[in-house]
Amino acid sequence: MHPTVDKVTQRIIERSRSTRQDYLDRMNALKAQSPHRSSLSCGNLAHGFAACNQGDKDTLKFMNKANVAMVTAYNDMLSAHQPYEKFPDLIREAARGMGSVAQVAGGTPAMCDGVTQGQPGMELSLFSRDTIAMSTAVALSHNMFDATLLLGICDKIVPGLLIGSLSFGYLPTILVPAGPMPSGLPNKEKQRIRQLYAEGKVGKEELLEAESKSYHSPGTCTFYGTANSNQLLVEVMGLHMPGSAFVNPNTPLREELTRAATEQVIKLSKPHGGELGLGDMVDEKSIVNALVALLVTGGSTNHTIHWIAIARAAGIIIDWNDYAELSSVVPSMTRIYPNGQEDVNAFHEAGGTPFLIRELLSGGYLHNDVNTVVGYGLERYTEMPELVDEKLVWKPAPEKSLRPDVLSPVAEPFAPDGGLRVLDGNLGRGVIKVSAVAPEHRKVEAPAVVFNDQNELKAAFEAGDLDRDCIVIVRFQGPKSNGMPELHKLTPYLGVLQDRGFKVGLVTDGRMSGASGKVPAAIHVYPEALDGGPLAKVKNGDPVCLDAENGVLAIRVDEQEFAGRESEKADLTGYHHGYGRELFGWMRRASSNPEEGASFFWNHEA
Repeated sequence: MHPTVDKVTQRIIERSRSTRQDYLDRMNALKAQSPHRSSLSCGNLAHGFAACNQGDKDTLKFMNKANVAMVTAYNDMLSAHQPYEKFPDLIREAARGMGSVAQVAGGTPAMCDGVTQGQPGMELSLFSRDTIAMSTAVALSHNMFDATLLLGICDKIVPGLLIGSLSFGYLPTILVPAGPMPSGLPNKEKQRIRQLYAEGKVGKEELLEAESKSYHSPGTCTFYGTANSNQLLVEVMGLHMPGSAFVNPNTPLREELTRAATEQVIKLSKPHGGELGLGDMVDEKSIVNALVALLVTGGSTNHTIHWIAIARAAGIIIDWNDYAELSSVVPSMTRIYPNGQEDVNAFHEAGGTPFLIRELLSGGYLHNDVNTVVGYGLERYTEMPELVDEKLVWKPAPEKSLRPDVLSPVAEPFAPDGGLRVLDGNLGRGVIKVSAVAPEHRKVEAPAVVFNDQNELKAAFEAGDLDRDCIVIVRFQGPKSNGMPELHKLTPYLGVLQDRGFKVGLVTDGRMSGASGKVPAAIHVYPEALDGGPLAKVKNGDPVCLDAENGVLAIRVDEQEFAGRESEKADLTGYHHGYGRELFGWMRRASSNPEEGASFFWNHEA
């Protein structure tokens, strides 16, 4: 193992010793009682299989036959989740072929951040993760099941499914992806049209045409945002079938991988002699593997929040220092939009996750002594699935990257580090992703321009008030203020200013999405403004330093004068009602800070 990766892992193990043991003790106690169907009364069991056909009823009467829970995030508005409509029938058929049964245990909500960007619904986005976790727990609470298949793919959905399932961590669990849509309009062209629209040089009709050519069919969006980061991290953790993350939907290979996942989770179940559940597989080493995978691929900044929450659900405590220390030593091995111009389909065709895993293992960056859904170690995850004579087989990933401009070998990376930094200073603590930020833009010192609402920035841009060097402060965007929305809508405006030759940066207690790009952005800054954090004291014109190279986020005013300032207040009532936002007030009030996962589950102050 690379010594720094090993050091960080050992630190996490030591830090988590008591909480991890408490978690394992709970799971072992539950495992000793399973299969839980045997504890149900005749009336309970009759309710549980009343809608089944007679064959499935007969199977479920026997405690030595597996019943697989499907928890699905299907809806047909989300392109990524629309393919899941057909999965339950396929899974039921595969389960019956194994002498078992599969039931849809429950559904979870699944919202699309692409639809809600810049809209009031985005203020429910982060909290949808914990809602999904709770709905997953409700689905699994019927005590009817011996194994779980999770059908979900996008931003908050996979983290929520994992958090909920980890409360049932004694059950073997496999995540079943649906795959990315085929490639559409090139990302460089999409980005160009967006910036032209921001400048008023093209109209809404041209913009909609470009966006429709980008997002054009069933499947995940093809850029490397949070959804596709989810898939890569889960595969590196050994919770997918090998090589399945980026196989396109509605193809014979995708269907066979779904059948194989069903058969495999049944083989892992207790009635088939299985002994390991999800909680055994999600351990400290597999979490570190996920962080390494995130960093070497320049993945979504949202996972500096979500994977902290996932880890905590398994009794594991990680923090931003772990991310930053790993980032300082792991190589940058991919160029996928927004860190390059190609998409995840090009990455997959280059050798994809199997090539990446093999290279990282050879470089000592991944732990190989981990349990996965297909056995011990990650060797199986260095193989690509394919159909040969209509039969699913796995073959070794290519020896060399088939697209060295997209996926590099570990010995010849695009950059020597992972491009994620922690920022500290008298403006608070946050993170920044610099893998898509040119070196000359990684340090900005400029006067502050302060906004309490992201919509104010558009008006200032259109008025020409931002045509200068500036660091834009968008505050009162933290979880307690308004649910910590993504502020990706600001990207085209800030990108235009940078292209005009101005030094520009963003500082916010909100999020900047999985599409964090070329403009330096200090995000997830806490204490958030609503809690009286330093951002609440910043005034227009204050000199601010955003220095990603040295990890500094500071205001350059007299220390005593700044300390004596009163914190600004903001009228947030408009954020708290309408579009269902009034139902989430208790979540806002109880949310922990971003470095603790921005969750009310583990906020001991609440």
